[in-house]
Amino acid sequence: MTTERKATGIKTWPEDDRPREKLLKKGAGALSNSELLAILLRTGTNGTSAIDLARKILKKFSTFRNMAHTDARDWKDLKGLGTAKVAHIQAALEIGRRFREDEASAGKQKVSSAKDIVDILMPQMRDLKTESFKVVYLDSNNRVIDIADAATGTVDHAMPIVREIIHSALQKFAASIICAHNHPSGNITQSAQDKKFTKELSDAGKLMEIKIVDHIIIGDGNYYSFADEGEL
Repeated sequence: MTTERKATGIKTWPEDDRPREKLLKKGAGALSNSELLAILLRTGTNGTSAIDLARKILKKFSTFRNMAHTDARDWKDLKGLGTAKVAHIQAALEIGRRFREDEASAGKQKVSSAKDIVDILMPQMRDLKTESFKVVYLDSNNRVIDIADAATGTVDHAMPIVREIIHSALQKFAASIICAHNHPSGNITQSAQDKKFTKELSDAGKLMEIKIVDHIIIGDGNYYSFADEGEL
């Protein structure tokens, strides 16, 4: 439907125009962003339909990506949007982020370059406000066995324990691993601590016959690969 509707209840609309019925009949791909968001909201408030409330949210944040990693302060000026509705939206965004990890693991995606891992992790890690560390476990054919969180730290620091990473790799029968962490500042310059950790992990990997393929630092739309730069 192309015309703007007045702020009336969605139940008064023709059935084919209601977001939930439209999704069931035509599939989720047929819905606009505001219609998808309206389904999460379920109801509007004070004479404002769920679809109108969804439009207000999208007008404020512009994209679903901008809605991620927000807190209560970012939503407080949107009248009629209680904590339950915000929780539904944030849960849906988190499901979307995790889907790519699950897809890569379930499909045993083959990794041939740092960019293959960056394509999986960048959407989830580029906007985080604190450092987070992930480990990608690979089999002998460089296919993804699992992607797991190793550590979450403050905005300045996340240093996973090398022993635990190697132990997990052995438990998963991984032949090799790739580590990745984000820099919330967006600056992908490696720190002295990043270099120290990479060397310690590489040495431990050699001792336990687990290859450390790469250590990747993720920024905002860019990344640094220790392997690509010949530092691993």
